[in-house]
Amino acid sequence: MAPETRVMEVAVIGDNFMAPDKFEQAIREACDDAVTIRTMRLPFPDEPMAPGDAAAGLAGLKEYQGDPDEIVKFVGKAEVLVTHLAPVSAEMLDRMPALKLIAVSRGGPVSVDVASACSRGVRVCNAPARNAGAVAEFTIGAILVETRMIRAGHEALRKGVWRGDLYRADRAARELGEMTVGVIGYGAIGTGVVRLLKPFGCRILVNDPYAQLAEQDRQDEVKQGSLEALLQQSDVVSLHVRVTPETIKLIGPRQFALMKRGAYFINTARGALVDSDALYDALAGGHLGGAMLDTFDIEPLPPHASLLQLPNVTVTPHIAGASVKTVTIAAQAAAEEVRRHLRGVPPLNPCRCN
Repeated sequence: MAPETRVMEVAVIGDNFMAPDKFEQAIREACDDAVTIRTMRLPFPDEPMAPGDAAAGLAGLKEYQGDPDEIVKFVGKAEVLVTHLAPVSAEMLDRMPALKLIAVSRGGPVSVDVASACSRGVRVCNAPARNAGAVAEFTIGAILVETRMIRAGHEALRKGVWRGDLYRADRAARELGEMTVGVIGYGAIGTGVVRLLKPFGCRILVNDPYAQLAEQDRQDEVKQGSLEALLQQSDVVSLHVRVTPETIKLIGPRQFALMKRGAYFINTARGALVDSDALYDALAGGHLGGAMLDTFDIEPLPPHASLLQLPNVTVTPHIAGASVKTVTIAAQAAAEEVRRHLRGVPPLNPCRCN
């Protein structure tokens, strides 16, 4: 008799961005009939995720959504959990003893207690750079919205005001080709921003103490240096670093003071990287020409937030990484980790245990 084929149980927890059916389709294509799949849908982004430490037993977890008891019940005896935002704490892991793999479809698995999972023999994988292309592309749009006065003209025209003065020689916008753009952070997104900026002909500066410029970027005269020098020389500053204890409020009063008068500030990374009060002061006082912000230290941004009262700020609701391609990349990355686990092959993107 032929040996019985192993069929692995997979629990998928998606939402209205990372749709469960996209996960399921990708997993079935990768694993054929070797898996049984059940799915659960969370309400994100129609309902916001919890920023962190918002519920008992979930200390240390961030940017999650879902009731822990419901998640534990749903996962049951599944060997694999594929998820986008579901929290997984140490206490929850103790109630899911069959679990061997957690595939998180985002770059930072901050909703999972990775150390506790490792100590229990549960592998955690992520999907690095899943939205790097989307965020880099969005960033270029954000820069153009500010530097070419698209926001200023749009808002005036909606109010019935024809801003013909924006065509005056003393008010007209500058082209990127005559500007210096500073990119803080040279990871997957930062390198993507650099690549997309090159055709504009601007001077490009990079700051990242943990990365070296790629050879092609050096040949293309991208320059790497200190944060202080970047801030002092840039007409546009774009932020692309992860939140760590070292980078919380990386950009504050001193950093804004170093920037050129009239410079533009772009944040498509995380709100916690910026001292929002200092940003408000720099904008309200006229030191900065404008800012484009996709992320905030409090999300959703309260309707009475002081930044919303300023005329020189463009804001969007944390959508830089939201693209159809991001969903496809993330679902395929999770499916590949499931396939490799099923075959007994080491994961492509294991998360560090410490």
